[in-house]
Amino acid sequence: MEKLRIGVLGMSEGNGHPYSWSAIFNGFDQEYMNDCPFPVISEYLGQQSFPKDAIPNAFVTHIWTQEKEISKHIASAAKIPNIVENYEDMIGHVDAVLLARDDPENHYEMSKPFLEAGLPIFIDKPLATSINEAEKIFALQKYEGQIFTCSSLRYAKEFQRTEEISPIIDNLRLVDATIPKSWTKYAIHIVEPVLNLLPNLGKPIEITNSGKSDINIVTVHWSSNVTTVFKVLGKTSCPLSIRLFGENSFKELVFKDTYYAFKTSLEHFIKGIRENTIIIPRKETMSVLEVIEKGFQKV
Repeated sequence: MEKLRIGVLGMSEGNGHPYSWSAIFNGFDQEYMNDCPFPVISEYLGQQSFPKDAIPNAFVTHIWTQEKEISKHIASAAKIPNIVENYEDMIGHVDAVLLARDDPENHYEMSKPFLEAGLPIFIDKPLATSINEAEKIFALQKYEGQIFTCSSLRYAKEFQRTEEISPIIDNLRLVDATIPKSWTKYAIHIVEPVLNLLPNLGKPIEITNSGKSDINIVTVHWSSNVTTVFKVLGKTSCPLSIRLFGENSFKELVFKDTYYAFKTSLEHFIKGIRENTIIIPRKETMSVLEVIEKGFQKV
């Protein structure tokens, strides 16, 4: 199988994905990765065994960031052979692109040259913060499925349906999900896993945000008569968790395995390229973004 050449674009404030995503393909240099500004990345990478735990038959060959020194450090840490001055310079030298930045206000401009060149692209979460902006980006596609975008927590092993939780889901009344940090960048990490876990929620009937200051408490009443509460708690310490409340039982699902979630999302991106198939239907992405967009409106 021919090895895919991948280009990575980074980085945005507080987001270490150019380090971690590249290492999941390429492996890493421990000395340089120890100096990564996100210590947790070195920690969970160090628990893996490379090259066995890397994604095979794909390699990050090019990197661009807005600062040459950052690019050099990521390239050294994740064994990336080529640094480009302008991200458009990757075109013609890569087969796919990772837009590993979670600043959605820049996603349209940064994805545009690659979409126009027909390259498949993984756009980091969230694709956009409004339906209109997302539609503008999707309109650049040369073919359906060219854009792959999601929260990697969609694939978290902790947030998949199992025999244990199936009886709760079948008699579900309430979902309560929590995560720290900001609604703009982090709400998707609980909204998308919940909607993926519960595909029969129906349509949102009412979405309200009763939070104050940096705390967002977004309640969604669905046509299935299930209520979901998404709590994005700013600087408040809390677990990244989803709590399922059924008629007669309860279960808390707590996210733990970052490497598995990242690797699995990247594997699905590669699968879509190899098999020329749509992995995540656009309507699912739009359903997630509808909750995020309407969730901004505090009462």
